[in-house]
Amino acid sequence: MSARPMLMLALRDGAIFAGAVAVVAGLIGLFVSGTAGLYGGLLGAATAAVYLGLTAASMLVAGSVTKGDQTSPKFFGIILGTWVAKLILFIVILLLLGRQSWLDGRVFFFTVIIAVIGSLVIDCLAFLRARVPYVDVTLPQAPDGAEQGTSSDQTSRS
Repeated sequence: MSARPMLMLALRDGAIFAGAVAVVAGLIGLFVSGTAGLYGGLLGAATAAVYLGLTAASMLVAGSVTKGDQTSPKFFGIILGTWVAKLILFIVILLLLGRQSWLDGRVFFFTVIIAVIGSLVIDCLAFLRARVPYVDVTLPQAPDGAEQGTSSDQTSRS
């Protein structure tokens, strides 16, 4: 079993959504507060795209490094290491962009919030549409010459 199809679908749809959010938020930010709003919208969409993409990408990398063994300490180390790196990066971004005059913080904030909510919806839809089996079952083989599951077999057992 592999979550790869679901993660690839989430990455693809998330990238398309992030591009759409960047265009819409950039235009709204431009109309609301000029170039500072444009930069806020574009950076907000880019920040959300990078963060949400890192989650799926780290799961893909962890899966390939551990050959699909999700109980391996390496798998959890890669996922946790990416999470810590994202936390540190978030603090650095806030410190660097917090007081910049060329950036509208409100547009940036609302763009990140909208992009995160939209990406979570896209991830849920990718999960629902991926059709990844959650059990690994080997079905028994029918005896030679017998058809399995016929209605006559069903009634004779009753």
